[in-house]
Amino acid sequence: MRRIFILIALVALNMTVMAAKKSVINRIDPTDWYVGLKNPTVQLMVYGQGIRDVQSVTTDYPGVTIDSLVRLDSPNYLLVYLNVKDAQPGTMTLNFGKTKVPYQLKAREMSGDKRMGFTNADVLYMLMPDRFAQGAGHNPQVKGMRSYVEDRTKPSLRHGGDLNGIREHLDYFKELGVTALWFTPVLENDSPDQENGFSTYHGYATTDYYKVDPRFGTNADYKRLCDEAHAKGLKVVMDMIFNHSGFEHPWTHDMPSKDWLNTPDWLSEEKSGRDPMTGFTANADGSEPAKSAYLQTSYKLTPVLDPYTSKVDLKETTEGWFVPSMPDLNQHNPHLMRYLIQNSIWWIETVGIDGIRMDTYPYAYADAMAQWMKELDEEYPNFNTVGETWVTEPAYTAVWQRDSKIAEKNSYLKTVMDFSFFDKLNQAKNEETDGWWNGLNRLYNSFVYDYLYPNPSSVMAFIENHDTDRFLGNGRDTLALKQALALLLTVNRIPQLYYGTEVLMNGTKEVTDGNVRKDFPGGFPGDTHNCFTKEGRSKAEQSMFQWLSRLLHWRQGNEVITKGKQIQFIPYNGIYVIARQYRGRTALIILNGTSKPATLDVARYAEVIGSGAKVKDILTNRYYDLSTNLELKPRQSLILDF
Repeated sequence: MRRIFILIALVALNMTVMAAKKSVINRIDPTDWYVGLKNPTVQLMVYGQGIRDVQSVTTDYPGVTIDSLVRLDSPNYLLVYLNVKDAQPGTMTLNFGKTKVPYQLKAREMSGDKRMGFTNADVLYMLMPDRFAQGAGHNPQVKGMRSYVEDRTKPSLRHGGDLNGIREHLDYFKELGVTALWFTPVLENDSPDQENGFSTYHGYATTDYYKVDPRFGTNADYKRLCDEAHAKGLKVVMDMIFNHSGFEHPWTHDMPSKDWLNTPDWLSEEKSGRDPMTGFTANADGSEPAKSAYLQTSYKLTPVLDPYTSKVDLKETTEGWFVPSMPDLNQHNPHLMRYLIQNSIWWIETVGIDGIRMDTYPYAYADAMAQWMKELDEEYPNFNTVGETWVTEPAYTAVWQRDSKIAEKNSYLKTVMDFSFFDKLNQAKNEETDGWWNGLNRLYNSFVYDYLYPNPSSVMAFIENHDTDRFLGNGRDTLALKQALALLLTVNRIPQLYYGTEVLMNGTKEVTDGNVRKDFPGGFPGDTHNCFTKEGRSKAEQSMFQWLSRLLHWRQGNEVITKGKQIQFIPYNGIYVIARQYRGRTALIILNGTSKPATLDVARYAEVIGSGAKVKDILTNRYYDLSTNLELKPRQSLILDF
């Protein structure tokens, strides 16, 4: 009998231990939440071994109710849906069986309508944190991160830039004259870097949606950077990615549900010998490997809108993985989409970002992204998000803008990226402007389709970015660059600059993307060339910096540019003319699109010039007489203010 009692006791003890193991909680996302939002529902993703099978979750916190528990395919996840409509800020206790977990509900700094996003009154300055500047006290080897090396001689490895490095140079942005900073993603990218393979210094392979990459700093560092930027009148735009995550994200190795990722079948295959870059498994005898179940995206975005598209083309675009090291997320899983929507709200509330740039926008499911945009707009009506829509035809881009009359469904996306402007300008710089199609005619013929956009002033234009060749290529043709910038910063668009353009940084992607993502001169210890100061710049760099800074400061608060009517003239005699007019004031942009001297026939532009008078070119402070024809130098740019 004694043995039976002992056996029963051991079984009971074992069951108790097992139950305790089931209640172990490793983390909860989001890490905390806010009361006072219009949507009172919050999803808690609870992760821990065996947590799915916990019998009950309760709380007695006033104003909080538990609406539902969702048990997913993996035993290590449990979704808890709360309603916090009537709750006040404070720390609540969540009871997972016998396990008690504190969870903080916070007060918001301001209501959602007071969050002001970027507009066409801003100029965005895009930079890559790893390549811009390194702050004091930087740690070159953060413990706990997967294999990486900081080596500035290798274009594809980490170079050691961080958030404090950016913060320490906020006055530089003020001196230059930009008003908003867009960083490539700052969230944790804990993947092993490979010199000649996949590397994550760029930030587009997220492994933790609630944590700044420790190599860049901490969440507190990010908050401090945003606060100090705001104090100096600078906005901060956060780069996000809903289309894919990094391969080392826990979701890849322990999927919450079978449909959490698109085309996940190949993850269950034998991985021995799998090439992480190709998705192929090498044969033991060394013969050519067989293709796995891996589905690669085609990178072609047209099937998303093509009325005649095939199922296979559409599947490859929206369900194929960006690369084998970036799993494709299934936004049609409602619990995943709720997670992502909440994450964007959490970063707005937690660090106070002023805008979002959404990577690879059309690769994700359009209806799910529209849901996200609609919810964000309802909570933050004055906030702004720009989506990357990389097709060079205005008709494609315009469909993605909110309230498009040519779209089947509303995207609710306020701002789209003008890849047509980028494409046409980069062709025009190598051509002579003729009487029909070449040179600056390409820009004219792109702008004529602005009637497709519900709001052209909320389209983002750029001449280069981290995914393209530098505008200068491997040269330093400042005449072409000045024309591009003069156009970019005066037309009816939200302009975006790429870091270092102001000091003639160049490079092409021919060998590696790293050559268009070089370190900003002077941003790192040991740099002998410092472009953060006038004294450290070469004569040519200072000339370009001064020219651009003058233009940027003139643009700030200039309602002719932000609110003015735009009138463009067909390029004539190789000269492209655009006028911006508002309340009796005119800005006249004149570009000689040829490599020869040209004469501007002022009589042809009488409707915007008027009777003619002496007017100032804001680029040089020189005065011109518009009562007579103007003689222009090769590739000359004028911005006349009168």
